[in-house]
Amino acid sequence: MQLVATDLSYAYPEHPVLDRVDLRVSDGVRLGVVGENGSGKSTLLHLLAGDLPTQTGEVRRHGSVALVTQELHEEPGRTVGDLVEATLADLRALAGELQRAAEAFDHERGDLRELGELLGRVEHLAAWDADRRVDEALTRLGAVRDLDRRLDTLSVGQRYRVRLACRLAERADLLLLDEPTNHLDDSGVAYLTEQLRTWRGGVVLVTHDRELLDDVATAIYDLDPSMDGRPVLYGQPGYHSYRLGKAAMLARWQQRYRVEQERAEELWFRRDRSYEGLSDEWRPPKGSQKHRRGTRARIHVKAADRLVEKLEAEALDVPPPPLELAFPDLPAMSPGWDPGEPLVELRSPRVEAPDGTAMLDLPGTRLAVPPSGRLLVVGSNGTGKSTALAALAGTAELARGARTLRDGVRFGVVAQERRTADGGSAGRSGFDASAAEALELLSRGELDPDHLVPVAALGLLTEDELDRPLRELSVGQQRRFDVALALLHAPHLLILDEPTNHLSVDLVDALTLALQRTSAAVVVATHDRRMRADLADWPMLDLSRPAR
Repeated sequence: MQLVATDLSYAYPEHPVLDRVDLRVSDGVRLGVVGENGSGKSTLLHLLAGDLPTQTGEVRRHGSVALVTQELHEEPGRTVGDLVEATLADLRALAGELQRAAEAFDHERGDLRELGELLGRVEHLAAWDADRRVDEALTRLGAVRDLDRRLDTLSVGQRYRVRLACRLAERADLLLLDEPTNHLDDSGVAYLTEQLRTWRGGVVLVTHDRELLDDVATAIYDLDPSMDGRPVLYGQPGYHSYRLGKAAMLARWQQRYRVEQERAEELWFRRDRSYEGLSDEWRPPKGSQKHRRGTRARIHVKAADRLVEKLEAEALDVPPPPLELAFPDLPAMSPGWDPGEPLVELRSPRVEAPDGTAMLDLPGTRLAVPPSGRLLVVGSNGTGKSTALAALAGTAELARGARTLRDGVRFGVVAQERRTADGGSAGRSGFDASAAEALELLSRGELDPDHLVPVAALGLLTEDELDRPLRELSVGQQRRFDVALALLHAPHLLILDEPTNHLSVDLVDALTLALQRTSAAVVVATHDRRMRADLADWPMLDLSRPAR
């Protein structure tokens, strides 16, 4: 057994996130962890790794632990090579220990058992092969291989791929991964899947990637509330089995809740009738044995009170139901527009990096998004998906080509890098930040007050969450807020760059359905295999293929 967590609970000063977590992970177990944004998935990984002290409960670990978090903040000046050396330091030390032990071994009086255990540990970790494994992982994940490259010059995704490659090469006994596919293309996901399937130790995997859960998870642990308020372990492998099991649990829960509510309403009605009867008996007609009738009425009320008290004592304590996405009715066009004229059009776009190299180069290509149009942008890492979306949105300067935009088009943009991760809005509450955004749009003439979409009405965040400073929200909750801001002014065109990143699996399902049904035009760039399959009937721009 590599890991045992018992009765684990955790609360931040502003709110609790975990309640009575029990889980076990042994060699060969690949536990997928799911739950709504803010349910404590990332916090759980930090507790399991020992990065956070437990408040209640206990965590017991056996062997080495490796954690790859969503947020990676590197010290200025640190290089890829520094990270590789730091990650493999224990492996190098173990290999050196074996070499020294072998060289100093006394064949007459030496302890063969001790030397054998050390050799077995080195063989288990394949310490002699660590450098080759790192180079292979960096290559297969599409990570930077230049060991002299400074980490603070890399994008979030590039840094993540370097860290993930190092951790995979490390071969820890317990591997903890937080949304590992967020920054991987298809080939990177295939390599990760291959590594996880053959992992000799235990794995705890937080992910929204439904395909990855189907491919590697041997069980799924759901942190969302259940009928008894505790997390639920679904022991069958794969996402499909989990959804069937959870649907059955929710059906039982809802049925029990309906029965309890109906019983409560009946008992409250009986008690109210008894109170009415008692009130009528205070001034009965003459000769009606008022004391006897009043006493009988009070007995009825006490009996009803006891029934209600018993019901309340036995009632199911049902947590608030999870939020459901309430996607707004977005407009396709404004009055007087020609439906045959595109909202935005790019012709032969080329976008260059500061050094003049092409970030996107599509000579002879016309990209046009009509009202209610659809476009799915795909391609491996580095092919320019985010740049293409930025060019459509007008935030990337064209070195060549032309962009034509219809007057009055309202854009809603969700970029790959989260807007609320830092910056001036991070200290504001969600309500204050959305109000400031609305005023800014209004001042630029980009907001019609009659089409304002209230952030609290979208089912993305609760009012309590919107009242808190954005920096106190989880990564996933901040991502939800970015989606809310994109919908704030009822855009004609939604541009979404990797919209599934950091979102819960339930919200990804709901968002995909909403994008398919909305009247607004939608452009999506995604690496998510299930979303791409769901949107396979959309027009597609594949940047992995050479332009013709």
